[in-house]
Amino acid sequence: MATERPYFAWPVYGVPHAEKSARLGTLLSALTWHHAEHCQPYRRVLEGRGYHARETFALEDLPFLPVRLFKEYELRSVAEAAVFKVLTSSGTTSQRVSRVVLDRDTATAQTRALVLIVQQFLGKARLPMLILDHPGVIRDRTSFSARGAGILGFSSFGRDHTYALRDAGMAPDFGLIADFLARHRGERIFLFGFTFMIWRHFLAELDRQGVALDFDDAVLIHGGGWKKLQDEAVDSATFRRRLRERCNIGAVHDFYGMVEQVGSIFMECEHGRLHTPAFADVLIRAPHDWSVQPPGRAGVIQVLSLLPGSYPGNSLLTEDTGTCIGVDDCPCGRLGRTFRVHGRIPRAELRGCSDTYAAGLAATASGARA
Repeated sequence: MATERPYFAWPVYGVPHAEKSARLGTLLSALTWHHAEHCQPYRRVLEGRGYHARETFALEDLPFLPVRLFKEYELRSVAEAAVFKVLTSSGTTSQRVSRVVLDRDTATAQTRALVLIVQQFLGKARLPMLILDHPGVIRDRTSFSARGAGILGFSSFGRDHTYALRDAGMAPDFGLIADFLARHRGERIFLFGFTFMIWRHFLAELDRQGVALDFDDAVLIHGGGWKKLQDEAVDSATFRRRLRERCNIGAVHDFYGMVEQVGSIFMECEHGRLHTPAFADVLIRAPHDWSVQPPGRAGVIQVLSLLPGSYPGNSLLTEDTGTCIGVDDCPCGRLGRTFRVHGRIPRAELRGCSDTYAAGLAATASGARA
């Protein structure tokens, strides 16, 4: 039976923070106890932390799971026969990956949430789409990596889907790209890819060959880890500048998300802030006592989402650090909490799609030199 999800009727970025917090507290509390009833390991975690009564929590008091638990255990709140799809996180060959089970209802909800969020940035019309990756990433439609799930999820906003990279060797096909641009001259174009791969395989090859492309009216949405680029002294401003210089792309939006909460992504607005949609939120917690930090003070990111119905992923403590920038005060006019991500907690495994790809690339290169 489909879960009733009234929050899809809320304006995505139009609910004032105080009102949204009260709504989320009530609904996330009910979801917490739903998972406690249907997922025995999760119930034991709650009981071990002293939660027994079916209480309603304030948003700041909601129990949370460390996201790493999804690497160690299969946590699901549906029968095995109801599992529709299994998502896996990014990971190098030496790492365990998270496994997230979706039933049809949760998968549908996550798709619907993604549509509601991204339409705020792309509009409702499907745009010609150039994917800055290769098609082999999405071959297995029943078990997706985070990278494949990202490509397929965002593909619903495009038409004439064209992969800019030839194959797993990641070489750009500039003839194919030129044909794509010729077909859609005068139209707005949607580009999608993962941050490190855009930098390493697309922009670097444009530089090497001295090629400049003119996308003119285009919007790029990109995501994944920044750690490898930060190690190379590449920040968001540098990334954006190179895209404008080499491709004439001015509209660039990063996003923050993870396979454990696919769908409720946090999009970057025109002013460089990540925004929380109506059905999700973030809290920043101090690592020494897990207290919630006020705007301007860094800590560990906790992500909250109403979407996960098939697994207890509604309140997760990530392995990322960040800072809340403000509440209901972004110059772009979107309401809700805004924040910035700083990077991984020291000594945490690389988990972003771009970061794990970069780690594998480095390992391959090291092996070739040995």
